[in-house]
Amino acid sequence: MNRKSLRVEVPMRWGDMDAYGHINNVNLVRMMEEARIAGFGVPGGTGKPGMAPQTDLFSSVPENTQILVVEHRVRYLKPLDYRNVPAHVDLWISTIKGASFDICYEFHDPVDGGVCVRATTTLAFFSVDEKRLLRLSPENKDALARFSADPIF
Repeated sequence: MNRKSLRVEVPMRWGDMDAYGHINNVNLVRMMEEARIAGFGVPGGTGKPGMAPQTDLFSSVPENTQILVVEHRVRYLKPLDYRNVPAHVDLWISTIKGASFDICYEFHDPVDGGVCVRATTTLAFFSVDEKRLLRLSPENKDALARFSADPIF
């Protein structure tokens, strides 16, 4: 599949492991969040400065705008075994709509390179002041389109 993806590394913590030695499904969703931040940046107005993301799509949102999770979808293809090295995660944008977009993920075993998990997160911009979802601006859509490819599901 030809796509404009980013590859990030997400550490696997000892506590992420379940009794079978796999990354627990709940912790995998946390790793999805870590991958989003590493790839596309910290939403504006949150946290303190640190390591720069690969591309900064999220820190430039207007004041009083939040980036909210609308939905997650996760397909487990094989266990992501705990290792003391980071998982490799490919990220890209798909399904850019009027007020939402999807981030796609492929989690790869860092040793054998096999795909363990495919997932998507649907995100939307939300106005704190107006208490409603915001439509994506043409500038938002153009920025997202730079990393756009086919959806996973």
